[in-house]
Amino acid sequence: MKVRVSREIIVALTAVVLGLAAGALFMLITGHNPLEGYTYLFRGGLMNIERIGNSLATATPLIMTGLSVAFAFRTGLFNIGASGQMLIGGLCATAVGLSIVLPQPLLLALMLLAAFCGGALWGLVPGFLKARFNVHEVVATIMMNWIAYWTVYYTVPAYFKGPYLETESRKIPEFASLKVPWLTRIFEGSYVNLGLFVALAAIIVIAVILNRTVLGYQLKAAGFNRYASEYAGMNVQRNIILSMTIAGALAGIGGATLYVGYASNMQIGVLPSHGFDGIAVALLGSNTPIGVLGSALFFGILHSGKGFMNAMTEIPPEIGDTIIATIIYFAATSVLIENGLNVLQRRLVRRKGQEES
Repeated sequence: MKVRVSREIIVALTAVVLGLAAGALFMLITGHNPLEGYTYLFRGGLMNIERIGNSLATATPLIMTGLSVAFAFRTGLFNIGASGQMLIGGLCATAVGLSIVLPQPLLLALMLLAAFCGGALWGLVPGFLKARFNVHEVVATIMMNWIAYWTVYYTVPAYFKGPYLETESRKIPEFASLKVPWLTRIFEGSYVNLGLFVALAAIIVIAVILNRTVLGYQLKAAGFNRYASEYAGMNVQRNIILSMTIAGALAGIGGATLYVGYASNMQIGVLPSHGFDGIAVALLGSNTPIGVLGSALFFGILHSGKGFMNAMTEIPPEIGDTIIATIIYFAATSVLIENGLNVLQRRLVRRKGQEES
């Protein structure tokens, strides 16, 4: 177990180093100083308590979507519908926050529950189609993304339209926002919100489910080998549906942390990129809850710092996006990195054996 974890860490760090090296090459090609660029990139995310808070706020939805994708991966499924699940979760949370008046703790709990249920429904449908009719979950979740997109596109202007623009909802009132004054004061005015604590709790819960429960064992077993699981007496169809439902619920909560936490309203015509970034977060984090936390925080720093890099240097913000995209690429090809490490290890072992002989 220790060897496996250390190898996963090495692969993830290799992907990051290769991505940063490629970013440095892009800066050199465009006539910029990579050392200066990276200095301001990381300072932009970490140089004071406010920017640290903004990095944490940016990472919070990524933690939830990364967990969603990682959970599905660990159970043999590919959830590419986290963006749609985020939209529906955010819509449900926004609808509750704009329609119901309750004491703040009860209202926030109800909003998160609504986001949980909305995302779970958007995961349940492709899970059912996969289990019952063997419809590939990639196709089903992509279609659910667009159903969510057009649902929000119709619902927000029809029922929750803002006072000036039809393209956005009314602002979430302060008592219905995950941003709370005491946390804002601690981080000196940053966007960090209670969603961060929800995300940390989700990491613990998912880690326990996957590694310490019979349910987690059955879900992983169904993902590794469906037919062997059926032979062992497991209800594979139920496990597939349950796995996609849980993955959808996680992304739905991520939508709440984005739309009633980081932001203050919903805009139509936007499919959040966090769902697709969650795939990179999961891959870089080796599909483990702790790995997802680390990779989401890293991407949060990059997203938060690229604007500061652009403001303090002549390096365009597209370079920052290119760095992030390159790291994603290397994370996605982590199998190639691992194969390369295996080849290197075999060569070292062979050379050591020749020297000893």
